[in-house]
Amino acid sequence: MPIAIIGAIIAIPVLIVLVVFLSFFKLWIRALAAGARVTLPNLIGMWLRKVAPTVIVDSRIMSVKAGLRISVDELESHYLAGGNVVRVVQALIAANKANIPLTFQKAAAIDLAGRDVLDAVQTSVKPKVIDCPDPRMGPGTVAAVAMDGIQLKAKARVTVRTNIQTLVGGATEETIIARVGEGIVTTIGSASSHKKVLENPDSISKVVLERGLDAGTAFEILSIDIADVDVGENIGAQLQIKQAEADKQIAQARAEERRAMARAREQEMVAQVVEMRARVVEAEAEVPRAMAQAFREGNLGIMDYYRMKNVMADTGMRDSIAKLGPEEDKPRDQG
Repeated sequence: MPIAIIGAIIAIPVLIVLVVFLSFFKLWIRALAAGARVTLPNLIGMWLRKVAPTVIVDSRIMSVKAGLRISVDELESHYLAGGNVVRVVQALIAANKANIPLTFQKAAAIDLAGRDVLDAVQTSVKPKVIDCPDPRMGPGTVAAVAMDGIQLKAKARVTVRTNIQTLVGGATEETIIARVGEGIVTTIGSASSHKKVLENPDSISKVVLERGLDAGTAFEILSIDIADVDVGENIGAQLQIKQAEADKQIAQARAEERRAMARAREQEMVAQVVEMRARVVEAEAEVPRAMAQAFREGNLGIMDYYRMKNVMADTGMRDSIAKLGPEEDKPRDQG
């Protein structure tokens, strides 16, 4: 019985070692045959650290075959940091074939920064063209107004290549598109006439290219080509029409204000006339009272009263004659 227990105790570790050995033997043989030696303890350590041994071994084989010296520890460290080991190795191989100076630490930093390091290397070797503006994000042209008020709509194509040294922390394609669009608007806006821009569209690209728009970005601008320039609306005339319409409305409002003030003044004058007439009537009403007072005090006699009445009658008759027309005033011929 003790012998069986001892045998079982010895057999279990041996069995575990045998299973582990058989699990990693194929990878070990493949790495050894490719000249990218990876020890069994390394493979077991990867398994214990939850690192995919197949990814590390395949990446190691690729790097060795390409003549790159990348240690297993570097590959494993980048994997544990959450990086794409295969992508980084492929980028290093492409950079090495294209004589682009790129270290593993730099490639790993670019990959961990969220950039596609392989695409960056490929773009550095083969420049790509960026449409400005991006038709997927809105209008396909940049609209600007020249000094003569005519709107021009331009579309540019920017040829860039990746700057590996400024890729980490550098601005993206959106910044390039925004800067180029701003340069197009500034160049067209400073032109005295839209005809000059149409005659020499390359003047836009020259001015924009001289502004150093790739500063602080992850790209190097190789060329800016104006693909198309179209004439838009007459913005200057539209603004003048709107300004004239606004001035007209302001003038009409002021005229209405003056008219309202005149009507108010007229009503005030009418009220004043009515008030003055009321005062006259009030004053005339005092005349009989004054005459009665004069009779009582003996200041006015009866004869004086009759003479006054005669004068008033005579005055009334004269007023009636004066109001007659010139035809009515002539004596009629008696037949």
